[in-house]
Amino acid sequence: MTTSIEELHKVLSLAIEQFFLQNYQLQTHSKERELINTRKEFEGELTSIIFPFCKKLKKKPQEIGHELGAALVQQYPDIIQAYSVANQGFLNLTLKDQVWLSIFKNLIDIEADSSVQPFTEKKQTILIEFSSPNANKPLHLGHLRNNFIGMSVSRILEAYGYSVRKICLVNDRGIHICKSMIAYQLYGHSEAPSPTCKGDLLVGNYYVLFDKYHKQQAAKSQTEETPIMEAAREMLRKWEQGDATVRSIWKKLRQWVLDAFAQTYQSIGVSFDKYYMESDTYLLGKGITLEYLKKGIFYKEKDGSIWVDLEKEGYDKKLLLRSDGTSVYMTQDIANAKLRWEEFHMHQSIYVVGNEQDYHFQILKEIIKKMGFDYAEYIKHLSYGMVHLPSGKMKSREGIVVDADDLIKEMIEVAQERTQALGKTNNLPKETNKILYHQLAMAALKFFILKVDAQKSILFDKEKSINFQGDTGIYIQYTYVKIKSILHLARLAKFYKDYPNLPTSELKLNTLERKLIGLICQYLQKVEQAAQQLSPSIIANYSLDLAKWMSKYYSETPILKEENPDVLRFRLCLIYQTAKRLRDSMYLLGIDMPERM
Repeated sequence: MTTSIEELHKVLSLAIEQFFLQNYQLQTHSKERELINTRKEFEGELTSIIFPFCKKLKKKPQEIGHELGAALVQQYPDIIQAYSVANQGFLNLTLKDQVWLSIFKNLIDIEADSSVQPFTEKKQTILIEFSSPNANKPLHLGHLRNNFIGMSVSRILEAYGYSVRKICLVNDRGIHICKSMIAYQLYGHSEAPSPTCKGDLLVGNYYVLFDKYHKQQAAKSQTEETPIMEAAREMLRKWEQGDATVRSIWKKLRQWVLDAFAQTYQSIGVSFDKYYMESDTYLLGKGITLEYLKKGIFYKEKDGSIWVDLEKEGYDKKLLLRSDGTSVYMTQDIANAKLRWEEFHMHQSIYVVGNEQDYHFQILKEIIKKMGFDYAEYIKHLSYGMVHLPSGKMKSREGIVVDADDLIKEMIEVAQERTQALGKTNNLPKETNKILYHQLAMAALKFFILKVDAQKSILFDKEKSINFQGDTGIYIQYTYVKIKSILHLARLAKFYKDYPNLPTSELKLNTLERKLIGLICQYLQKVEQAAQQLSPSIIANYSLDLAKWMSKYYSETPILKEENPDVLRFRLCLIYQTAKRLRDSMYLLGIDMPERM
């Protein structure tokens, strides 16, 4: 009897290979013999795709499907209960109950043995840089997608066995920082953060104010070279020269922003192993640029600016140092890549950055290759689509953004309002409810964002995200809480203590029970896929699928009312394992599961 999904797939794949070899002298590839999970509209649990063989054998899929299905049933009568063939070219296999029970029991036995690790410890180090905020404005909705993807991918890679280091690079220098600084210096009047205005919001307000006055001056002079813009550029030059007054303003405003970021990170459940500040590495970047200028890898223009020519590599020329000696983003990224390699010798360095920077990271790899460093191959850009509002794209300089803190507050308020309307938390302590509302709000936000493939853009819909029904994180939380409630009642009735064991007698499973066992056993496969593809959406959609089938199961199948003690024990064990998979999956998404709601 097979004891795992993986073993079952190997057995059936080998049988399919032998069938085509013996009957048609046809060599098949392993990819052609792969079994997939049967689609919801068909009977069965595993599917073999037939149509790749139709052209080779010049036969209809129905004919091949029936021949193969009959052969598999004859060869493995203790595994396959029945088969059916769909017109589209799918051979759908229904497995015997005892196969599923054997696989399920083996899974439980393995998990009960704490010495067994689900994945071989890989030990390689992976760096993942995400968030990377500018220290002159608050985090907004777009940053939330970045943070949620980064944190989730980190947890998925850790679950898969890698040693993960979470990196945050703070953009704390440059002309954009000086824009806030000069506006604060001119119009701030010693304003400081307050309980109603966090430091990042305060500094961000002056960034918006700078843009307002710059536009007014540009309209009058009919040129972009405005007095306030020149003042900002002069402030950047003084900052790079170490001017004490400018550095003092910079340190004060930066600390306000960093303190505010820390509050937001704590609220959304995000943490980092190491912070890098651009202000600490920009000189290294300039030094590297001058070093490779001397080596002839880079070149200098007549105005004194330094460039790299990538035309032979299929790109264009890229600026590395401006004519006034100030550096650009690429300069810092080259320095940071070198620093990280020297410190970690990582297996991979992942940058979670929006898709508008796709070209930037292609260029970064090419420059590092041109410099002669092998670690260019370890650079991976995890590109993601933008988050749009119904009104269009967010624009920080114009103040057209959804502030992260404001959004979180609104989501918590909606979660509280809807939960109280159901009347199920009236008797819970105030502090417990406060934690619950936050958990619901975070589940709504994170799941709405993470269930979509990272490369796709999102139109954010607050109302849809916080729905208690449908494809939402709160729906999964509710399913989990429902299971916990059933298990709690089972404990009170002394049906089982803390961990239900499977009965040894043979049982007859219904369709939903076979489906749930199959889904539970797919968890490690989904973790592997998500880790290899750096895709939290695989985990999100898996957990949603599992929650929907479980909701259907406890709605249609009697559990605590079941009179047969063996069947009762099995069903308690099944929902227990489902709850465990839901909790583990949601943890990988950065979502906490409440015990009551």
